[in-house]
Amino acid sequence: METSSALWWLLVLGTFLMAGGVKGVTGMGLPTVAMGVLGALMPPALAASLLLLSSLVTNVLQLAGGGQLRPLWRRLWPMQLVAALGTLLASAWLAGGSAQGTVRLLGLALALYALVALLVRPVRVPPSLERVLSPLIGGITGVVTGVTGVFVIPAVPYLQSLALPRESLVQALGLSFTVSTLALAAGLAWHGALSLDHLLPSLLAVLPALVGMWLGQRLRRRISPTAFRIGFLVCLLLLGVELAWRG
Repeated sequence: METSSALWWLLVLGTFLMAGGVKGVTGMGLPTVAMGVLGALMPPALAASLLLLSSLVTNVLQLAGGGQLRPLWRRLWPMQLVAALGTLLASAWLAGGSAQGTVRLLGLALALYALVALLVRPVRVPPSLERVLSPLIGGITGVVTGVTGVFVIPAVPYLQSLALPRESLVQALGLSFTVSTLALAAGLAWHGALSLDHLLPSLLAVLPALVGMWLGQRLRRRISPTAFRIGFLVCLLLLGVELAWRG
């Protein structure tokens, strides 16, 4: 589909409106939804480049809202550093890998995340293990990010296992997503997959993402977050299976 067509623009902007809405309700999910939908319609490297600015803006807003950035950074910097390095190196696959293989891996990552979130009970990671687990989780997250453009596995389940207060967890997710977004942008640019031609659609995607995020935050007060989360994860699972099957 030509990037100059009205249908292409409608699909892109509609996707970011929906993805922003999911983030407004759940506190995450914008790049996951955007990569899942756009990855089925265009080369994954292009989809990843389009989500960078909207992901960065919404995650920085989420990061700035909790008031616990300094202690969270002191606690989580090993994870973030290794995640950034892993993303930089692994993004060579997303930039130059075959579209079919990347879409299949993207589908597997989405399906795996949905299954873990739906079926695996939350665990509690003791503080004594964080020094060992944080860099390991960061490295795996970086590789998954660089290969698929999705940075929720295994970072999100791990952060949820740290028993952080709700506001601190939301800010920790914002920190992790911001670092991963910046690292993915640097990796795609380093490997020649980030073009100035992508800047305008990526910039225009920020507005529907912010509108969707605002609408999602309003909707969160009116619906059951648990029911919405389950419905979202089921849809994500079906999308991931379809992508993995079709490749």
